[in-house]
Amino acid sequence: MKLIALQIRTASDFAKNLEELITLINSCEENSLILAPELALSGFAYDKMEEAAQFSTNAIEKIKNLSQNKIIVLTFITKKEHNFFNTLYIFHNCQIVHTQSKIKLFPLGNELEYFGKGDEKDIKIIEINGLKIATLICFELRFPELWEKVKGADIILNPAMWGIKRKEHYETISKALALVNQCFVVACNSANDNMAKGSAIISPFGNVIKDDSKTKIEADFDIDEIKKVRTYIDIGLKNR
Repeated sequence: MKLIALQIRTASDFAKNLEELITLINSCEENSLILAPELALSGFAYDKMEEAAQFSTNAIEKIKNLSQNKIIVLTFITKKEHNFFNTLYIFHNCQIVHTQSKIKLFPLGNELEYFGKGDEKDIKIIEINGLKIATLICFELRFPELWEKVKGADIILNPAMWGIKRKEHYETISKALALVNQCFVVACNSANDNMAKGSAIISPFGNVIKDDSKTKIEADFDIDEIKKVRTYIDIGLKNR
């Protein structure tokens, strides 16, 4: 299976963003896990949150229909009752198999003003085709207590819109998560000018595949790497 991080830019035109994303998804081979940056279709569209949430409803259906023999992971601006949320969807075989909304909102921006917090119980390991997959959304990467909730996963996903001034933080923490959890990490950050890029596929041994000049970062998933590191460097994680 291929692990793919789409290191893409997000423009103000939602429809154009979706069109370009669909083209990229269709270019990925079957049996791939595909992750896009945080809010890749809209960005933090604080001036048009209602429009973004309505657009998400249509986009979710379109992305779902692209997920035959693929795992596709995106975050969307969604609305429930009177609150907006930054909600992650995992699609597989034309189904929505998991959702979770961001619980750790970034305090240096306007997220606390515009978004509601998700439910921490939704941060959990799910299984798809026998693979254990978990997600931390952007800023959630910084919280050690949330690392406990994803401990034992085979693959941890981190969709992000992480600022360029903290690029080293993003890359260092992402690698540390792979080493501590002895798993693969797919870190997918925005390619916008003020963002850090730094998208990467990181192995359980800490090998990093990244290229800030590329739109598509990809690597093969190998379950044997997880088995080896958890056997020879036994820190108490359940071996596969």
